[in-house]
Amino acid sequence: MSKMRLKLVLAGVLAACAFVGIASGIAWATAASGVSTVLSGPVLFDDVKVKSDSDVNKVEIHMKGSSDVYVVTNTIAPGGHTGWHSHPGISFVTVKSGTATEYSGDAPTTPNVYPAGTGLVEEAGHVHIIRNLGTTDLVLFAFQIIPHGAQRRIDAPAP
Repeated sequence: MSKMRLKLVLAGVLAACAFVGIASGIAWATAASGVSTVLSGPVLFDDVKVKSDSDVNKVEIHMKGSSDVYVVTNTIAPGGHTGWHSHPGISFVTVKSGTATEYSGDAPTTPNVYPAGTGLVEEAGHVHIIRNLGTTDLVLFAFQIIPHGAQRRIDAPAP
């Protein structure tokens, strides 16, 4: 076999392996079964430093660089879920109705349960899934701060 032909065969094999690797990653990702709606965003913010100080609480937000801010609602029917995923930034999530059962990628069999009127904070890169194990729709609202131009959600394989 000539060197040129050998190079073409190797290039073809590498391309096929790359395609199979990408397709496998897509196949292993867990698709969501809920409906996600962006209510606002992306809204671009540059450097932000704000604080609030009262007798009851202290809040400080310090963002360096460009960030996109989103407000999102997710509606998940009984038996549905978000699919395993992460976010490139922080998400503040409130449970409007129903009960959210969240599993973390580092503890996939240990649930954290959040009934209506409660909430959770998801750190950047934290792989998780939220399931609706109840009998009514689960409605979540999220306020997300992510790096400017980044994909808001990153699908992940089940751990």
